[in-house]
Amino acid sequence: MTAHTQRRSAPAPYALLGGFLLLLAALFSVSYGAGQLAGPVAPDMRGVTHQDDEPRSHDMGGMSGMGR
Repeated sequence: MTAHTQRRSAPAPYALLGGFLLLLAALFSVSYGAGQLAGPVAPDMRGVTHQDDEPRSHDMGGMSGMGR
């Protein structure tokens, strides 16, 4: 064979997988950054606090007769 008839070798499968994972990581990073800039989706949405400062009743008003 001469140099003109030789074919280019295909990239190694691991190189393709690595490139795909790099692209995926970049897309997730951009998506996360855009989400951080946009802020919460609901107007009154804030971080969840787990403090029991005020006692809450588990009464579901209007469901009388359910207790046995």
